[in-house]
Amino acid sequence: MRAVVTGGAGFLGSHVCERLVGRGDEVVCVDNLMTGSMENLAHLLDRPTMTFLHQDVSASMEVPGPVDAIFHLASPASPRDYLEHPMETLRAGSQGTYNCLELARAKRARFLLASTSEVYGDPHVHPQTEDYWGHVNPIGPRSVYDEAKRFSEATTMAYHRVHGVDVRIARIFNTYGPRLRPHDGRVVSNMLAQALAGQPLTVYGDGTQTRSLCYVDDEVRAILALDRADIVGPVNIGNPAEITILELVDQVLAVTGSASQIVFEPLPVDDPARRRPDITRARTMLCWEPTVGLAEGLHRTAEWLAAKLGCPGPRMASKA
Repeated sequence: MRAVVTGGAGFLGSHVCERLVGRGDEVVCVDNLMTGSMENLAHLLDRPTMTFLHQDVSASMEVPGPVDAIFHLASPASPRDYLEHPMETLRAGSQGTYNCLELARAKRARFLLASTSEVYGDPHVHPQTEDYWGHVNPIGPRSVYDEAKRFSEATTMAYHRVHGVDVRIARIFNTYGPRLRPHDGRVVSNMLAQALAGQPLTVYGDGTQTRSLCYVDDEVRAILALDRADIVGPVNIGNPAEITILELVDQVLAVTGSASQIVFEPLPVDDPARRRPDITRARTMLCWEPTVGLAEGLHRTAEWLAAKLGCPGPRMASKA
């Protein structure tokens, strides 16, 4: 098929592009490079089935030729990025989603929205099912991302109901793996980068808050399965294995062999206390569940970050 991937130069988007090209699809990657990087696509750009368009989906969305599927991943996604770029984040979720859906409508293409577990906010229901409406502060600093994605979901479903656009919604929980920027504000990349450099590990709050971490290969496998599935409405894509931040610290130290200490900082505003997906829908309708364990995923990610930072890799660090 011929697929358009918005935000395709970013962490997750570049892995989606890689998998699509690898299976023989033609890919048009669209990115304004605000948070993405051409380095993530360097190994794909010489492929005849790969095209890059330097374009901001919030301004326009023009792709010549036929399009079979659109994967809309364009948005700042790490806390540091969306807090530094609040207006761009809101525009990506609103006008950017509208422009992508208009393209899907014009090309009669399938449309997949990369939404987020942040639509659940600081949840009062645990684990979170797709039927849960969430507990979100609509005016807090995180709302620029949370509400942008909630609006994206509403727009996506409206286009399905009014115009008959064939849509899917992936509610993505915390994802990690190679190509995460070392200091982008996400917990895994931050901790691994600090541990590899021998710096103190930053823990916000008391570290008892939980996350559910899904390795990027598992995440992409689910996204591509959802694209081909006959499902309208949101599907949780994440790892149901819940872990506290302090337990993650132990795992990071074990993988890297680091002797880094912990530094506690105040908890950010509206930081969720617990986060865990109910993936019953993905298991039954996509025949999917994650297969990469946390220790293995952290090791792969640490190896990539060590090469990126010029630090000793996890095996070398563990022997030190």
